[in-house]
Amino acid sequence: MSEKTLSSETIYDGRAVKLRVDTVEMSGGRQTTREIVEHSDCVAVVAIDDEDNVMLVSQFRQAVENELLEIPAGGIEPGEDPPAAVSREMQEETGYYPHKLERLGGFYSAPGYCTEFLHLYLATDLVASQLFAEDTEEIRLVRVPLAQVPELIASGSIRDAKSLAGLYLLLEYQKRH
Repeated sequence: MSEKTLSSETIYDGRAVKLRVDTVEMSGGRQTTREIVEHSDCVAVVAIDDEDNVMLVSQFRQAVENELLEIPAGGIEPGEDPPAAVSREMQEETGYYPHKLERLGGFYSAPGYCTEFLHLYLATDLVASQLFAEDTEEIRLVRVPLAQVPELIASGSIRDAKSLAGLYLLLEYQKRH
């Protein structure tokens, strides 16, 4: 089952996203429109320090008008590969450089309307190394013992989809290793 794109029109082209409206023909022949947010691929990182703490970041998110507790994440720059983006984002958001990275998987953030794909990594063997970026000054590092992660999820303290997916994938990874 698929849809055939008949036309596509970009209606907004911003710094972080593009918005387009596609006219599609569904498998039964009916035509409809799809509003699509184009967003570049990103990385998300479950980082664990040498004391078995998960490194989370707390930051205000204007879209939901709330401060959220999240795993570090960010965009992949043009010409940058996902592991390099992970290392850069870790330094910018947490002040640590990961000497060991392992890919845990990947997922679409909101495939009903957005093109963004997140590459998920486990980062360990962390050393202090700060990079500064314009948009990270309001980010606060929060270390949480790994054993407390299930309670944070169950209590609703973590409500961000990428963080929930990343932490659940980490917990499954740990069961196998």
